[in-house]
Amino acid sequence: MPDCGHCLQETNPYTYTSGHWLHRDREQRDARYIGFDFDQLRKKVIGLYRNANKVTSCHKHEGGFNRVFVFTLDHTQRVVARLPTHIAGPPELTTNSEVATIEYLQSNTAVPIPKILDWSDDRSNPIGSEYIIMEHAKGVQLHQRWPTMDSVQKIQCIKAIGMKIQQIAALNFPAYGSLYSATVKVKSPLNLPLTPGFCIGPSCKTRPNRGPWSDLQAYCDGLVDTGISRIPPQGTSPRTSSELITTHVDLLSYGRKILHKLASDARVIAAAPPTLHHADLNKRNIFVLDDDPTVIADIIDWQSSSIEPAFEYADETPDFAALPEPELLDAEISDAARDPKPHEEIAELCHAAYEACLQGMVPKIAGARNVDKNLLRPFRYSHRTWVDGAVVLRQELIETAAHWNELGLPSPCPYPIPTAEALSDHQQEYKDLLAAHKLKRQIMEVLDIPSDGWVPSEAWAATKDMYKQVFETSVHAVNNKDEDDDDLDEEKLRKMWPFDIPNDV
Repeated sequence: MPDCGHCLQETNPYTYTSGHWLHRDREQRDARYIGFDFDQLRKKVIGLYRNANKVTSCHKHEGGFNRVFVFTLDHTQRVVARLPTHIAGPPELTTNSEVATIEYLQSNTAVPIPKILDWSDDRSNPIGSEYIIMEHAKGVQLHQRWPTMDSVQKIQCIKAIGMKIQQIAALNFPAYGSLYSATVKVKSPLNLPLTPGFCIGPSCKTRPNRGPWSDLQAYCDGLVDTGISRIPPQGTSPRTSSELITTHVDLLSYGRKILHKLASDARVIAAAPPTLHHADLNKRNIFVLDDDPTVIADIIDWQSSSIEPAFEYADETPDFAALPEPELLDAEISDAARDPKPHEEIAELCHAAYEACLQGMVPKIAGARNVDKNLLRPFRYSHRTWVDGAVVLRQELIETAAHWNELGLPSPCPYPIPTAEALSDHQQEYKDLLAAHKLKRQIMEVLDIPSDGWVPSEAWAATKDMYKQVFETSVHAVNNKDEDDDDLDEEKLRKMWPFDIPNDV
């Protein structure tokens, strides 16, 4: 029998072990449990190579939606097996679409992507899980190499990335949706034939109305239908009161009317050509040559990459081009009084280089970035009202209605401006929302954590202690502030606290 060698002696292959969350930690980790037959996966990997007899080592890596195993075989070949968790997306569609997207790009562009060796979207297979097995990416992660690169190398690397984006964005599609192999039967009667061997089918993102959508009007219905589907039944939680549900439904009804009006505008249509783009183009998913990091060796993780209106990508800035967040300690110091730090200067250069690449190489996305943002505001949150709160979409609709005439849109605006009393209540809600977002950014900065509150396992104990101190300090501050200060008290602080209260973590 083939031998597993030192495979995964250090950790459990089924459970999530890489970190914890400051919000619903147990629920988050349980959602990433994958029940499957690890021995069958190992045998499948070995069987892909005639001269392989055993696995000499295996290491587990975990992302938000997948578990990755890097196998080293006895003839030194490294192979990657990736299994999606059940929160990665719709069963079958997610794996099908990722495989088809990779194969379509390999057939129609020169974008470097590791070769797929085997895959399955059928959980009843001997492994007991959907999976994709691929060759290991060449080179090293840009995330690892980035700190040692000088500014010239970084800018050259961004230009090289821009040339890959250019090839992908230059592909033309007749509809919005996700890519599939024409030989794979996905559950949709609406599949649209593409080039030989491929088709556009339902969105691999979790929508009840998954398309594909042949025009922008239909795509807008998909957004709103998603928003409606996320509203839970009345009484299932303290949040699901009849009044709150009605508020969301009414807002989404107005949102649908607004989106249909905007989707008929020539400027919006021009900013919405069906465009394929990488769903998570960050430094961890880009591999470069170790001895020349300006050369892109491979790009990985095409899960959930889909064909969307170009404006959906217009506001996205990958981490290698992101501007640094203002430092909290410098918040009260004017720009004129503070000299930019070297890393800030380099970040600004990288940001400018990325912008220049888009403007010069990717006209679809560049054109969408140049459109008046007021024309695109309602598209941002129509599918997320239950996640972000009704106040977010209401603010977008109010802003759009306020600029309706000056935008040259046909009267009347479908969304009526709220009464003075209702507008005053909304403004207070929106003020509280902004305060909550500011609080969250401050906590993220102090604890050095991402927006979902994830903490690596090795830092969990220390971060929990610091987190408790941050909460206690915040409570003390609001309970001892001057009466003339803002209206934030302990009750409101607890209500807007973005993660679990420390005693519950």
